Amino acid sequence: MKRALLLVTLILLFFNVDAQNLQLHYDFGKDRNYPTSTFEYFNADKYGSTFLFIDMDYNAGDVKGVSSAYWEIARSLSFWKGPLAAHIEYDGGFLQWKQDSIGGAVQIDDAWLAGVEYIYNDENFTKGVTLQLLYKYIRDKHNASFQITGVWYLNFLKNKMTFSGFADFWREDNVFVEDNLISETKYVLMTEPQLWYNFSKHFSAGSELELSNNFAGVKGFQANPTLGIKWTFAQ
Repeated sequence: MKRALLLVTLILLFFNVDAQNLQLHYDFGKDRNYPTSTFEYFNADKYGSTFLFIDMDYNAGDVKGVSSAYWEIARSLSFWKGPLAAHIEYDGGFLQWKQDSIGGAVQIDDAWLAGVEYIYNDENFTKGVTLQLLYKYIRDKHNASFQITGVWYLNFLKNKMTFSGFADFWREDNVFVEDNLISETKYVLMTEPQLWYNFSKHFSAGSELELSNNFAGVKGFQANPTLGIKWTFAQ
């Protein structure tokens, strides 16, 4: 499932400290072929910033309507001048499945994260990067894990084009069964670069490529491209 994107791009692309957007993607990945919606919110204040997003997949398999939902809320705290900030975060969600008349639901293990982040933006706000080093607690799985996150943006062609994305690398033990063979992995990598053409401050069209390793119940590497549109509720 997709993760957040993009708190820094939202604030800088539209020079706005309070921004929201709604994205609609169609996922062309193997065994996917379903639509996904993403709502993102970002707000900056004198004590830091708040970011949240909600992802929903629709019509996966035999499920009609919402087949999975995932949300994340993060708070950056900075009572001082400088590029460093404290970071706290919560992630959680669920997915459901159905085959013929049989179905069920599975919880996505929720997680709490805390750590520090470094933020860099150039003086014209055309490019920037955020790096996070986080402690990660995954309920009923890991009392002490870690996550390293990078978020970037690049606006070019007079802000008509935006290249943005994030990359997450974290510790999480997963067990996979293939051809009656059991194997275990200990790390997960996920990145989602996006490329948007901005027709206006409000409307954009583009693509996302989800690249991951040992993620969402799939062992090894997978690549899932999408086509999408985005509406930004800019002031």
